[in-house]
Amino acid sequence: MKNKEIHAVTGAFGYSGRYLAARLLEQGRQVITLTNSLHRENPFGGRVPAYPLAFDQPDRLVESLAGVDVLYNTYWVRFNHPLFTHAQAVANTLVLFEAARRAGVRRIVHVSITNPSEASPLEYFSGKARLERALQESGVFHAILRPTVLFGREDILINNIAWALRRFPFFAVFGDGTYRLQPIHVDDLADLAVTAGRGTENTIINAIGPETFTYRELVQAVGAAIGWSRPLLHVTPEIGWQMGRLVGWWMRDTFITREEIRGLMDGLLCVQTQPAGKTPLTGWMRQNAASLGRRYASELDRRRNRQMPYFVG
Repeated sequence: MKNKEIHAVTGAFGYSGRYLAARLLEQGRQVITLTNSLHRENPFGGRVPAYPLAFDQPDRLVESLAGVDVLYNTYWVRFNHPLFTHAQAVANTLVLFEAARRAGVRRIVHVSITNPSEASPLEYFSGKARLERALQESGVFHAILRPTVLFGREDILINNIAWALRRFPFFAVFGDGTYRLQPIHVDDLADLAVTAGRGTENTIINAIGPETFTYRELVQAVGAAIGWSRPLLHVTPEIGWQMGRLVGWWMRDTFITREEIRGLMDGLLCVQTQPAGKTPLTGWMRQNAASLGRRYASELDRRRNRQMPYFVG
């Protein structure tokens, strides 16, 4: 590839997109971003021009993608909400894929999820599977990355587990807590994506980290890292959701959803493949113990306030 080629990243002012854009800039690439947060602080200044994710104006998207060699797509929503839904995210992403095809984008690197299935009763996983199929049928060269849980300075899940451990006398675990997760550092995901962008073959990569935890072990590891170990209270999924709902009401956020609990307990955030990431969560938590969980990380605040920086540590 030549450095003159343009690389487009969705959401470069947010979480994973920010790390992707930074990695590309380090390699001397020309980078643009497509974003719903045009007025959020641009951490890259004039080095990353921003264009709107104008899903309702496909021709405008095509124009924004003109001359782009590789599109890195991180766009998605975590849960259904009156402001956004998985169905809308699927429809919007299909518009983006078609705009990329029309614009002549050579390659799309798409962030999916482990264990996607169109037959899944969970919209997160069925929606991701629908998009994987659409990309495979698009005729555009592509790479699909399937991460589980991301961690990093802007993380929500690990940060808010630490936040809860710092504030409550116990931590509720859904069921027996033996279902597993394989968290990957966001910078490792960015490295995989940029490497995949240089490829020429269609490929699917399970983007998992080097450590596998049961959910119970994960909570205990977070507590040990920050010095706030708490008794674990095993509860039914329904009671756990109701407790999370109270936390969400208190923080004006969605703390956890029934679908997320089911996805966890069904083991959908674990696969039997070799790790693709290299950063251990345990070591990263020890290095960031002083800031981890000091402040609550709100998903809805990030979507309500399109000017607020993502950093929470």
